[in-house]
Amino acid sequence: MMNFKKTTLDNGLEVIAEINDQALSTAMGFFVRTGARDEADEIAGVSHFLEHMAFKGSDRRTAEDVNRELDEIGGVSNAFTSEEETAFYVKVLPELQQRAVDILADLLRPELRQDDFNTEKQVVLEEIKMYEDKPPFGVDEKWREYFWRGHPLSRSVLGTRESVGALTPNAMREYFNRRYAPNNIVFAASGKVDFDRLVEQMATACGDWKATDVSREKRRVSGICETRVIQREKTKFEYAIQVVDGPSLQDDDRYAATLLSIVLGDDVGSRLFWELVDTGLADVASLYSSSYVDNGCFQTSLTCLPEVFKSNLDKIRAILDEARRDGVTREEVERARNKLLAALALSEENPTSRLFGMGSEWLATGVYRSTEEELAILKRITVDDVNAILGRYSFDNPFTIAIGPLETLEA
Repeated sequence: MMNFKKTTLDNGLEVIAEINDQALSTAMGFFVRTGARDEADEIAGVSHFLEHMAFKGSDRRTAEDVNRELDEIGGVSNAFTSEEETAFYVKVLPELQQRAVDILADLLRPELRQDDFNTEKQVVLEEIKMYEDKPPFGVDEKWREYFWRGHPLSRSVLGTRESVGALTPNAMREYFNRRYAPNNIVFAASGKVDFDRLVEQMATACGDWKATDVSREKRRVSGICETRVIQREKTKFEYAIQVVDGPSLQDDDRYAATLLSIVLGDDVGSRLFWELVDTGLADVASLYSSSYVDNGCFQTSLTCLPEVFKSNLDKIRAILDEARRDGVTREEVERARNKLLAALALSEENPTSRLFGMGSEWLATGVYRSTEEELAILKRITVDDVNAILGRYSFDNPFTIAIGPLETLEA
């Protein structure tokens, strides 16, 4: 039986936990309400760069100390940056809870030394170059720049070689001091957790962190519909993403949208899979929904040989048109529902999976849902609810971006 607890420290830092006394491990981490959307264009990529710098040590630990101590506590440790959050987490034995908290808290108060900054900048610049030089050649990030032009979600998580190259330690410190405030952070734990001790440990480790006046620009927009082709002559495949508007994290129909995306574009067993992947016409043909605090979208991905690229786009168009015209079937929705129900049930047994779902949801919406509550929501969704998504969001005129040997998408 899961037991959810929460408290807020005097400085505004929220501590939440989903406790399972039968678990054999503890997953915990900081979720910071900051990401690419919270940056200015001139410092684009600073959130991701700062994630790297967190592991370079504090005034109490060197980078070598951080790596050695994370290794000593075993388990799993890592971090990630997205459009809307930066997270640092570990999965350890329950008896190492206090030590894990101490190390994690140190990660969130990095020294940001000049020498470390210079070294890590080269690492980040190489990472940007790597993503530009390997499939799908950055198309999975470039679409945001154009589709959400003028909105904070248009910024790249990695930033650009120009913005990262020009970034200074002082600019990073200013961003850090403003965004890494305790009232902009959630500490989440799942699995076997001693919550009373956790609150005491968090107060000791983070109680002196100073709150700031921190906010985030939020506004709903409609994505821009246009076609962009970036020619890369020596590429074997053509890579494309098509995007249309979808539900945000605030919209109740996001669950039905997820079911629809599984029916139409799941990696295995969807309409796109049977039509394009199973037949060998495409290496990748998928559709999925992404939701953010104020916006959302459906993304269709296609990877195939250039000679069948245009006809494959036509097949995708026909599949979506048929779904809008005739709807999806009850049997398809049931299959999609069973996939999601199974995934949720399996995550119940994995403290790390529960940590990510719980921490990210709380950070974005301030809402906790147990696995049972999420299962109940999915079970209530009808085929009519799923088909209503096809009427609510238009797939007629998508934004399209393609990278590959083709010079144009015209027939």
